[in-house]
Amino acid sequence: MRILNVSLLVLTAFLVDFVECGRDFYKILGVSKNANANQIKKAYRKQAKELHPDRNPDDEMANEKFQDLSAAYEVLSDKEKRAMYDRHGEEGVAKMGGGGGGGHDPFSSFFGDFFGGGGGNGGDEGTPKGADVTIDLFVTLEEAYNGHFVEIKRKKAVYKQTSGTRQCNCRHEMRTEQMGQGRFQMFQVKVCDECPNVKLVQENKVLEVEVEVGADEGHTQIFHGEGEPHIEGDPGDLKFKIRIQKHPRFLISVTGIEIIELKVDELVELLLEGIRFERKGDDLYTNVTISLQDALNGFEMEILHLDGHMVKVQRDKVTWPGARLRKKDEGMPSMENNNKKGMLIVTFDVEFPKTELTDEQKAQIIEILQQQGIKPRAYNGL
Repeated sequence: MRILNVSLLVLTAFLVDFVECGRDFYKILGVSKNANANQIKKAYRKQAKELHPDRNPDDEMANEKFQDLSAAYEVLSDKEKRAMYDRHGEEGVAKMGGGGGGGHDPFSSFFGDFFGGGGGNGGDEGTPKGADVTIDLFVTLEEAYNGHFVEIKRKKAVYKQTSGTRQCNCRHEMRTEQMGQGRFQMFQVKVCDECPNVKLVQENKVLEVEVEVGADEGHTQIFHGEGEPHIEGDPGDLKFKIRIQKHPRFLISVTGIEIIELKVDELVELLLEGIRFERKGDDLYTNVTISLQDALNGFEMEILHLDGHMVKVQRDKVTWPGARLRKKDEGMPSMENNNKKGMLIVTFDVEFPKTELTDEQKAQIIEILQQQGIKPRAYNGL
């Protein structure tokens, strides 16, 4: 009997603790407790597309999951609510006077009117639609490599109902009128319905545009129903077209030299070459200049990558001008499969010394290289 009572007490304590803690918002979103804002947004966006009630109209379970998902995002995307949740759980957030209820739907800030209205399917057949709006969104190569969210604030024109009525759904119809015995005349008339009057107003709108990991030039994010309004139909779509900016210069770190921020003239003084990446598909290209001494003797260096990790490059053999080194899985991540990455292709340039050599040094080089059999020759190198 005593054992049974102890068991009941333990079970009761567990249930009380469970109720007080409430839902595990981190688990619902599928992120760790130290996840940053971008990771939280990305996790919400991915699940929201699949669980939205308009996509699962007859699935009560999906609807409940979507409510939980919205509640989790509402709390964890807000710094103050998240801090309170981390300390006191969902109950603490509820005492703040907001959040955790799942009533707010942040879905529209990511997708616009994704399923309703313009819906991306052009609405009902024959329903007129407002003009689409296309905006170029310039992002860095780092943002395309790592993924990023851009907050866009805009004024959106919408029609709001006001007092009075107006003519709407106007069309032309053919009518027949008898002019006399055996004589008829056909003519066209304009026919309209009576609709509530509307006025055009400006609304402030905040949108979250996701730069997906691996996003390429021209990739388009569409917010359905966020374009120009139409007085007789559905609004158009708002489209953000990704434009990748030219990559700025980065620093390389030769073994023993720390990476520091320097001006161009300081780089020249320290004989450090800037480095930047060019993207072709999922491959990244860069050029590195090495000394003639390193080209002959071998060298070791590191390249600062787009996410901050260092890529080690080591050569023990002779490196000739124009030589290429391929680093597997160090290119851009594929947008379709982020676990798959392209190549990093490093092309080497050799910096020759500008100092004059003595006769003794020249003789030493001849002795070392043993290239007397190779004579200068002209050829078509274009």
